[in-house]
Amino acid sequence: MPEQHKHLNPATAALLHGLQPVVARSWERSRCAGLLPEQTLRSDAHSSSAELRQTLQHNHSLLAHARPVMEFLFEQLRHSQTVVVLADPQGTLLHTLGDALFLSQAQRVALQSGASWREEHRGTNAIGTALAEMQGIDIHGAEHFLQGHAFLTCAAAPILSAQGKLLGILDVSGDQRQGHPHTLGLVNTAARMIENQLLLADCKRQLRLHLHAQPEGLDTVAQGLVVLSDTGLLLGANRAAMALLQLQASELGHIPWSSLSDLRLDDLRCSPVRGVPPTLPMRQRNGQLLYARARPGEAPPRAAPAPSVQTVRALPDALTLLDSGDAQWRRAADKARRVLDKPIPILIEGESGVGKELFARAIHDSSQRRLGPFVAINCAAIPENLIEAELFGYAAGAFTGARSQGNPGLLRKASGGTLFLDEIGDMPLPMQTRLLRVLQERQVSPLGGGPAVAVDFALLCATHSQLRAASGLGQFRDDLLYRINGLTLRLPALRERSDFALLADKMLDEYSPGVRLAPQVLEQLRAFHWPGNLRQLANVLRTASAMLEPHETWVGWEHLPDDLVQALQDNRVPPASSPVPATNNLEQHARQLVRQALQSSAGNVSQAARNLGISRQTLYKKMQQL
Repeated sequence: MPEQHKHLNPATAALLHGLQPVVARSWERSRCAGLLPEQTLRSDAHSSSAELRQTLQHNHSLLAHARPVMEFLFEQLRHSQTVVVLADPQGTLLHTLGDALFLSQAQRVALQSGASWREEHRGTNAIGTALAEMQGIDIHGAEHFLQGHAFLTCAAAPILSAQGKLLGILDVSGDQRQGHPHTLGLVNTAARMIENQLLLADCKRQLRLHLHAQPEGLDTVAQGLVVLSDTGLLLGANRAAMALLQLQASELGHIPWSSLSDLRLDDLRCSPVRGVPPTLPMRQRNGQLLYARARPGEAPPRAAPAPSVQTVRALPDALTLLDSGDAQWRRAADKARRVLDKPIPILIEGESGVGKELFARAIHDSSQRRLGPFVAINCAAIPENLIEAELFGYAAGAFTGARSQGNPGLLRKASGGTLFLDEIGDMPLPMQTRLLRVLQERQVSPLGGGPAVAVDFALLCATHSQLRAASGLGQFRDDLLYRINGLTLRLPALRERSDFALLADKMLDEYSPGVRLAPQVLEQLRAFHWPGNLRQLANVLRTASAMLEPHETWVGWEHLPDDLVQALQDNRVPPASSPVPATNNLEQHARQLVRQALQSSAGNVSQAARNLGISRQTLYKKMQQL
C-alpha cells in the first residue's frame, strides 16, 4: 500500500489506488481479520497430517474428477512458471501441480496441500476472495493484501454442484511478471469441465437433458445440463443451464419441468433412432427457442459393486476445447484425430485469420508429442536472406554477423515435438529444395559445415494460397507438395461457420466475462462478411469490451468501432421472404412439410405430429432426416 494511503482504511485506499471494488471489499475484510500488509504469514494456517488426510478423504470425489482436468490445464501452462491448485470449500489446498521453476517460490508462501488460503489467514488472494465473493476473480501483484504475496498473479473460480453448492475452488497462480489476461477464462472453463464431470457421474440414475441455444452446441463444454426426477421435478443443473432457463438456485428441487418448457416428459423419453437420442426443439418459459437431447438414467447394476469414485469420463482433448459446434470445423478436427501420432503430415488450408496456427497448436497439444516443443515458423515473415540460417542453423563463424557459438536452427529445435510451417507457399524455391531433403533424410546439415544432425518432428503446414495452382506455375515444387500433403484439411471462413454466437461468447468471456452481444447487434455481426475472419472479430470484440462502462453487460452499437458500424449499415439488406420452391422430389417435399409443421407449432412436437396426421415416433424419425 502506498505510504500516503496508510492512514486510510484499506477499502478506501484500494479505491484511491485504482483497484476494482471487489478487491477493495477484500482489503476491508482482511483488515477486519486483524491482518497488516507488512506482516509475515501466520503459522497456524495449516492442517496437521491427520487433518489433511481426513480432508482429502472427505473430498475424494472432487479430487478424482478434478485431477485429470488439472493435469490437462497444467499441460497448457507448462514452462510458464505457474502452479495449478485445488482447494476445498473452506479454502484448504487439496492438490497442487507446479512448474519446477516456480514450485520452490510457491512453497515458500505455502502454496501446498494442507495450507489454508482463506482471506482471514492470507488476506486478499484469488482463492480466498473467490471463496468470499462466490465468483471467478484474478488478483495481480500488489492487489494482494499481504506484501509477501505481491510477486504472485492468481486466477481462481468456484466449482459448484448441480444444486449450486460450493464444492471447491480451482486456481492458477504464477509469477506476476508472467501474468496473462486470458488465464481467468481458462480457469473458468476448466472449473465448468469439472462441474460437468461431477454432475454426469453423480446423476447417472436420473434422466438428464443436454441443452443449448444451437443444436451444434450440444455435447460441447458450453452445453447446459439438467437432471430430472421420474416425475419431472428439476433436481439439479449446471451453470450454463441455470442461465439458459433463467433459474435461481432456490428453485432447484421445487420446480417442475412442465413450468419451464413446452417439451413434455413423454417427448423426452422417446426411443433413440439408431442409438442416437433425437435433438428436440423446445420453447422455454420466456419464449426463447432451445434445443434438447435427453439421456435416460442408467439401470442400477444387479450383481456388480458400485463403480469406483476414481472412474471418470475421458478428458476432452485440446481440439475439443476449441470446438464451438460448427460442422465443417468439427469434420476437420475429426480427420486430424485419425492421423494423430502417425507419420502423416497435415496441410491446413484456409483464409488469413481463420485460426490455422491455433488449430495446429491444438493438434500438437492433443498428440503424444504435447510435452515436446511446438515450433511455429511463418515462412512469409522471415527475410529471404535469413530464412536459410534460421531454419537450418549454422556453425560458428559461418558468415559475417553470425553468432560466435553458432545456431542450431529452428528445425533442430522442433525435434521431439511438432514443426509448424505457416504460409509455406511463400517459402523461396531454393529453401524448398533444402527442406525437401530434410524431410526425406530426417537430417539437418547446418550452414558453414559440420556433421548432419538427426531430427524427429511431426510436420504441420498451413497456407492461404492454392499450392496446386502455384505448383502448376512452377512457383512451388511438386515433390515438396506431395511430401507435405499427407492429409489436407480446410478450415471454414468465419462467414461460413454456424457457431458465430458461441465464438463471440467465448471471445467476450476472455475480455469481459459475462458480457454478451445485444441481440440486434449479434444478428448484424452474424451476417457480416468478415474479410479478416476470427482475427478481425477478436479485435472488434476486444475494442468493444474496452468501451464498456463498469455496469454494462451488453455490447451495443455504441461500443463498436465507427468503421464497422458504417460497414454493417452499408451491408444491411432487408430480408426477403421466398416461397417454397416447387419440387418433384417427394423426400425433399416431406422434409419441408416437417419443417413447416415444427415452425407453425413453435417447436411443439406433439402438436406438429397432430397437424401432420402422424405419430410422434414417426415425426421423430423424420426429424432425424432433416
